[in-house]
This record gives sequence, structure tokens and C-alpha cells, in this order.
Amino acid sequence: MDNTTPLSLLVRETRYEADGVVSVCFVDPTGADLPKWKAGAHLEITLPSGLVRQYSLWSNPDDPQHYRVGVLREDRGRGGSKEIHDTGLVGRTLTVNGPRNRFELVDAPRYIFIAGGIGVTPLVPMLSRVARSDANPEWSFHYGGRSRRSMAFTGVLERLAQSGRGGTVNFVAEDSDGILDLRGILSAADGETAIYCCGPGGLITAVEKLCEELGLPGLHVERFGAAPVDESVASAENTTFEVELSTTGTTVSVGPDESILECVRSIVPGVPASCEEGFCGTCEVRILAGQAEHRDQILTQAEQDANETMFICVSRAKSPRLVLDL
Repeated sequence: MDNTTPLSLLVRETRYEADGVVSVCFVDPTGADLPKWKAGAHLEITLPSGLVRQYSLWSNPDDPQHYRVGVLREDRGRGGSKEIHDTGLVGRTLTVNGPRNRFELVDAPRYIFIAGGIGVTPLVPMLSRVARSDANPEWSFHYGGRSRRSMAFTGVLERLAQSGRGGTVNFVAEDSDGILDLRGILSAADGETAIYCCGPGGLITAVEKLCEELGLPGLHVERFGAAPVDESVASAENTTFEVELSTTGTTVSVGPDESILECVRSIVPGVPASCEEGFCGTCEVRILAGQAEHRDQILTQAEQDANETMFICVSRAKSPRLVLDL
């Protein structure tokens, strides 16, 4: 279960993991155990500047004392990774929300893991669980990167492969080995294979297309950036609708060229958000009345049909009025 209570956690250590990649270790300042989590979870971290960013956990879920996230420096990103790399965080106490998980590991007889770059991060604890499982599932792990020096956690993955029951880890460095043979990798899958993919948008799109072509239903993905825009959504005509904030009873009108988030923030400035592109999950809000038009990249079709929550940075309304738990 996701932890919903904000935590004040101490940065105990930062550590170099590969070219451009550091891990950050959080502990409770009092030495208390941290909330439990499962493979695939992430933390939402408020940085010293006030930026809120999400980073996947790569450490051992059975370790109650430490959270470790992996962060790739992206000089052309939105500033969070540069701040983590350039700021002396050790000894500081930061506000952390989570762990939260929308990328959970399902039980399956066979697994294929496909990682690209820093997308390896949430897959490391997944492999830890699978490789040591008493159920002894079949598995293979395929990790592609620009170069071997840029690929983080390779030592951890090798140790898991050596200590676990069966399975193989395949490292493919683009500068020396080319790119991952996705068709060859997925040709080993069947309808009962759970396929987990995380990495750059191009990798995820290629895997999605191949799984559709090969009739493989067991694909699970997590994005670190926005997916290509659905043309049917991009060309849809936005309409004006009303949003009522239940805690205040205030109603705002959301115009065709406005987002719910920006309109709500005119009344409640502190509403959290991060990516503002519908893939990070920070701005999730519970729906109390009305029907949402979901445009995020997080909710499954079943979750969209349930209409219980929405992401107000990108989603809109099908009904003339929404009532939100804000």
C-alpha cells in the first residue's frame, strides 16, 4: 500500500553509480524503520529549491532502514536532476512523499525485463524478487545503454544473476554492441510472460508496437517522459466546464485553453504538480462527482472507467461539471 503521509528524511549518502548517475540514500533522522514498499515504487522528493520530482527506488524492499533512488543528470531536463547532482545534499532533511507504486510486479511463470538507460532503476528490485523467488519463474533481463560506463547497477544485476535461480542478464552497450534486439528478445515470450519495460520513450514505443504485433498481452511500462501525442486527443476540441473544490465550495471555470491545474492554483496555490504532462502522477486528485476525460499516461483503461481519480495537469471533463476532493 502506498504511504500517504509526508516524511522528513535525512540524506545519509550520495554515491556515484555510473557516468552521470548518482544514487541518493535516505534514512529516518531518528533511526526508525521506514514505511514498507514493493518493487516498482518511487519517491516524490521536494528539493531544496522547492522543485518536486519523482525518482524510482532501486534498493532492497526488505531493508527497513534505507531508501535509495537513482538519478541521471539531464542538463536539458527540468532542473531537478541538475540540482541533485550539483547540491550538497548529504546531511540535509528533505520532505519525501511515498513510496508510491503504479508499476507493481505481478506474479507470472515467466518474465522478460527490458531496461534502457536510467530506466533500469525500478527493474533492479523486481529482478531481486524474481531471481530469489521460491516459485522459481523463468526470467531474462536485457539492459541497453549508450556505453558500459553509463550503465548503472550492473554489478548488482550480475550478483543477482549469480545468486538467483536460473535466468540471464544481458548488457548491450550501444557504442560497442549496437542496440537491443527487441524482436529477438520478445520472440521468446508467450501469453503468460510478464514483460516489464522502462526507459526512453523510443524504446517503450518500439516494445509496445512489437508486443501488439506479436500478440503479447503481458506488457507493463513506466515512462520517465511524455509519450507521443495521440492525434485524436490533440485534434479534439476542448470545451469550457466547471470544477468545484469540495473543501471550500468554490467553483472555477476552465476554458478551452486552460488546464484544471492552473485554474485550481489560482485559488489553491499549493496544489502539488511536477511534470505537467500526465506521466508522473503528482497531481492526482479524487473525483467526487462528474465524469473525467482522462488524458494521462498512467491510469489503465479499467482505472479510467472507474472514474475515481484524475490527473488535473492534462485531463479534462466529459460532464459540464466536476467536483474534486480539493
